[in-house]
Amino acid sequence: MKEQAAAEKRRPMPEAEADGIIEDRNAVIEALRAGTAIDKIYLAKGETDKTLGHIASKARDAGIVVVEADRRKLDNMSRTHAHQGVIALAAVREYVTVESILRSAADKGEAPLLVVCDEISDPHNLGAILRTAECAGAHGVIIPKRRSAGLTAIVDKASAGAAEHMAIARVPNLPAAIKDIKARGVWVYGTAADGQSDLWHTDLSGAVALVIGSEGDGMGRLVAESCDFVISLPMRGQVSSLNASTAAAITMYEVLRQRTVK
Repeated sequence: MKEQAAAEKRRPMPEAEADGIIEDRNAVIEALRAGTAIDKIYLAKGETDKTLGHIASKARDAGIVVVEADRRKLDNMSRTHAHQGVIALAAVREYVTVESILRSAADKGEAPLLVVCDEISDPHNLGAILRTAECAGAHGVIIPKRRSAGLTAIVDKASAGAAEHMAIARVPNLPAAIKDIKARGVWVYGTAADGQSDLWHTDLSGAVALVIGSEGDGMGRLVAESCDFVISLPMRGQVSSLNASTAAAITMYEVLRQRTVK
């Protein structure tokens, strides 16, 4: 028993690849055992293997999102081509709470500026949003626990390191989180092509949360209904919409402009 305990101590903590991927059953089990920050675990759909069931149970107990995926997706994600039906995506850092983001703004004596990402699944888009949020002085970014890119190494790289400095909260229910934000005195502005008013004629100088919809479908119905206002960006060309990260950048910098230029 002593020899086994000594071996456990000598065993190195599983390390993710440069893009945050941990694959094969033993590596993922050891990562869970070592307390490695894991953003999401993908399991082969339809598998009834006891080891995979054990991984799923341990992951859910730790609050980690578990997603069933077909083997083709796992094969495409795999770097070793020997994933054994399981791939984990390591998180580059821990998430914070919405309350801590609002507290940080209060401690600085500033009106909160939050960015709420509604199912931004493209990690490059999320990374670009984090980069702009950090540059524009946002106090934090909120993402949903499911159907969203997380704090993976790809997102960190796309953010040019901004993810290391930005407070990011991940919530299980976005409409409920928005309701809580509103109860704390923050006005919530959704963005959509059919907004009630355009960006240039909207007062964004107070406590603000900006909601950015997903790349393909925009804001979900419940999220849109939770907003105080829905605003649009003026469009003069033939294309009907902007990339999510571009729309986010324009909107965030309009908030900064209004707070800076008196």
